[in-house]
Amino acid sequence: MNIGIVVHGPGIVDTGYAWKIIEILGEFCEVNARLGGTMGRTAVIDAGLEGVIDIKRKLLPSESIRAFTREGMDVIFLLNYGKSSQTGHAFGYKVQKKSDNPPLIQIERPGEADGTVISWRTDMDEFSREIARKLKLKLLDGSEVTAEIEARTGCLEEDRKIYRKIAGVSPGENIFVNGMVVGKSTSSDVTLVAENGKITRIEGGILKEHGIRKLGVIDLEKVIVKTGLLRRSVVEPRVIDGSRLDLDEASNPPGTKNTPEPDVDMVKSVCKVAYLDHAAEDIYRLKDTDLVVTVGDDTTLVAADILFRFNVPIFGITDGDLDKVVEKGFKAQGSVIVELESGWDDLVGEKIFRECFRGKETIEIDNIENFKNDLIQIIKQVSKSCKIKE
Repeated sequence: MNIGIVVHGPGIVDTGYAWKIIEILGEFCEVNARLGGTMGRTAVIDAGLEGVIDIKRKLLPSESIRAFTREGMDVIFLLNYGKSSQTGHAFGYKVQKKSDNPPLIQIERPGEADGTVISWRTDMDEFSREIARKLKLKLLDGSEVTAEIEARTGCLEEDRKIYRKIAGVSPGENIFVNGMVVGKSTSSDVTLVAENGKITRIEGGILKEHGIRKLGVIDLEKVIVKTGLLRRSVVEPRVIDGSRLDLDEASNPPGTKNTPEPDVDMVKSVCKVAYLDHAAEDIYRLKDTDLVVTVGDDTTLVAADILFRFNVPIFGITDGDLDKVVEKGFKAQGSVIVELESGWDDLVGEKIFRECFRGKETIEIDNIENFKNDLIQIIKQVSKSCKIKE
């Protein structure tokens, strides 16, 4: 029997259950594990599991499942740790629906009283029952979960507007669409409303115009929607040398928490600097740069936290409109955060992108400190007021 395991999100890794379940399933046969989604990458790196869980490819959970199906896996496990059983079950429902009815078993919130094993196909029932027994979790039938989810979520089109109801939301949570914060919930009953491909209203929430503008035109039925924090755990980050990291091989045994001193040339003839103004982009591709200029509060926070693992400093341009997207963020030594008046971060960012980067995403410079000083001078020319934090 061939078993494929799709690991989704940081929670299942941070709690230690991803490694535990991989060990349990390894008792049946050799298993193949890969990440589905991108937010779990940092958790896998922090846990030292990049040699056990393949994080090299940027695939959605449904894409990872379809890849396993093509590879001839007899059974595929989806490991997830949602912030509630409601969100976890809704997530599994959407993933299996997009995955062309695969031989799928979901393990949801295994460390909680409401943790479950869901058999998404009837021929998986017997194996699901065995796994539920080993993990001491409640077994659910996929058809029952489907009926429950379809009764309280889904999309509705009316008067040329698309309405999408969101499951498992609590008041005061960030609402993410494709990784971008588009608003905040004010109740547990939240519905996104879109017209002509743009979100125009949040019923039961407050719209964030800045995020909507950056998000652009979307298909509300297909986008990935999340609420709450991107990563709820408070963890010890693991710093590695990104330029020498082969994501297909383990650099440390599972569970190792090392912080090696990165190899840094005392004098570099050329330094690579990147520009980033969208937190939903693949930040991991910037792990080999020497500095990343980030624009926007959320983009700066997420980029700084991820790039800390590779000892890459950021030069963040913010305006104080910060949404808490992780429980605790980190930034590499040498990072600079500039806080401007509200609404000025995008304007300053566009000027820097035009004048310093000449419209290119990555440039090469001779001296990072001189470049930082040049950026500060441009900012002071444009903005009347700024606070510089190092």
